[in-house]
Amino acid sequence: MSRERLMYLPLGGAGEVGMNCYVYGYGAPDKERLIVVDLGVAFPDMDTTPGVDLIIPDIQWLEDRKDRIDGIFITHAHEDHVGAVGHTFSRLGAPIYARAFTANIARRKLDEYGVEPKAVTTMSAWPEQVTCGPFTVGFAPVSHSIPESSALVIDTPEGRVVHSGDFKIDTDPLVGEPWDPVMWGDIAKSGVRALICDSTNVFNQTAGRSESTLGDNITSLVASADQMVIATTFASNIARVKTLAEAGVRAGRSICLMGRAMRRMVEAGLETGVLSDFPSTVSPEDALSIPRGNLMLLVTGSQGERRAASAQLANGKYRGMTLKEGDLFLFSSKTIPGNERGVIRIINQLSEMGVDVVDDNSGKYHVSGHANRPDLETFHDVLKPQILIPMHGEHRHLREHAKLGTAKGMAAIVAVNGTMVDLSGNAPTVDGFVETGRTYLDGSVQVGQFDGVVRDRIRMALNGHVMVNVILDEDEPLGEPWIETMGLPEMGNSNAPLAELLENDLNQQLMRLSAKTLMDDGKLEEEMRRMTRNIAMSEIGKKPEVTVVISRLQ
Repeated sequence: MSRERLMYLPLGGAGEVGMNCYVYGYGAPDKERLIVVDLGVAFPDMDTTPGVDLIIPDIQWLEDRKDRIDGIFITHAHEDHVGAVGHTFSRLGAPIYARAFTANIARRKLDEYGVEPKAVTTMSAWPEQVTCGPFTVGFAPVSHSIPESSALVIDTPEGRVVHSGDFKIDTDPLVGEPWDPVMWGDIAKSGVRALICDSTNVFNQTAGRSESTLGDNITSLVASADQMVIATTFASNIARVKTLAEAGVRAGRSICLMGRAMRRMVEAGLETGVLSDFPSTVSPEDALSIPRGNLMLLVTGSQGERRAASAQLANGKYRGMTLKEGDLFLFSSKTIPGNERGVIRIINQLSEMGVDVVDDNSGKYHVSGHANRPDLETFHDVLKPQILIPMHGEHRHLREHAKLGTAKGMAAIVAVNGTMVDLSGNAPTVDGFVETGRTYLDGSVQVGQFDGVVRDRIRMALNGHVMVNVILDEDEPLGEPWIETMGLPEMGNSNAPLAELLENDLNQQLMRLSAKTLMDDGKLEEEMRRMTRNIAMSEIGKKPEVTVVISRLQ
């Protein structure tokens, strides 16, 4: 009989930033009882995933083993950790555990799918624990850029595992719990077999700064503005939203929240009690009647999202509000790698309006929510884990973090998505690989990464599309083929309309085809597609995507 093992398997978030999903298992190989940590999303871009709404982890491996899942644990309420709970609940069906603020956000997402609130169990902070199969799990508070973030303390028959979640070391985070070295010292006393740890800022050599260091800088900036002030940050960073709002109030301004995510996060903070003394706000409708010099807008869209309030204001108008020359727009955020193009587009649009834009290049108006290298080392030193598994980062982050751990005497390994790691021995070992990938939420439908939907969309975007309609009376063409083009130039190199030229040339080719080919829809379709692409290549230098419709008269 196979020995029982403690297993770790990342399905998302290891080798990338976003779409976090991690699995722990204990038992005989292929019979382990499982728990899942986080079900997050990633966001699409027009270059690689045009038209896609969200990207979620491929959870087929989990779905095939849903009867062995004892619980799903959500570390915090950022979209890349909680965003997929609604989209995946019907496929997994396991109970969800989270602290109050995160549970509030999770229930809102599940409600969109008609799932009862009781599907989510609200947990208190450490030392409360819950037993799920062979695991006993507790939520240990950490500081991050959203309230009630938690690491998970996972007690197993093989010893204690700590899953850090996203964290930083902040002794004064304003909203949420500060770094508690006494609590972590107590957690470490019984020994930590493995630390699975955030790697995002491993290359940053300076100690992280506290959220509390920003208030004076932001207040001075807002007070110096003559006209309307607009500020954007991550909607989930309600400590920053509060700092911005308080700066506006101190400068004598009314505060208006714009963007559904911003309002939802503040509401959740107030409902769960993690946010108190938030300044009073005015509605977007009432804001229109307030003098511009007495108004501050807090808006969504710090990452250049096309539908968010920042982008809408940059395009001209949002909720009746327009920007004018001399207004001040503050980005109190860091641009996530990959989002630069969208942010720069908005900044240039604002500049064209005469709006003064202030970003965080100076470091005065934003601090990261992730632990820098010195803070990671502090965490290592307190926990003294036997094994270190880096997670939450691109491959270069994981590799650098593993090097750091090895240098400090820990047994470290780089485990990207799909790597099954055995944590039972004195050092981690790779015990196999599972197929991982992405699932696209395309409108209201989930499609697989390799289903061809997005691939075909990209091909049409790059090459255009031609529809060829052919009507046959038995084995004789009835008239010329009828052509429709989309996404292609109207005129080709012959200075003739492309559609007409295709119709004429295809008609001539059609007349030359054998009766055998004309009677075989498959062969006829193949010939029409090949000829269309060749003619288009000679005329416009592109081989478009081609759809052939063959109609036969009865």
